[in-house]
Amino acid sequence: MPSKKTKSTMKKLVRPMEGRKLAGVAMAFANYFNIDVILIRVILALTLVPGGFPGLLIYVLCWILIPSEE
Repeated sequence: MPSKKTKSTMKKLVRPMEGRKLAGVAMAFANYFNIDVILIRVILALTLVPGGFPGLLIYVLCWILIPSEE
């Protein structure tokens, strides 16, 4: 039977206060998925290549919606 996660063991998507370059969106996703932040930054940069606006809009929405670490 699968174990249930309690509130204390659940992962949270939060923008860290330390180690971030701009808004911490890439660092938040890297910490959440436990992967290297450079990979996330490359993916975010590639979303800007086809025209810029869709990737920039997604980044700004994530910046607004993902809470900052307290």
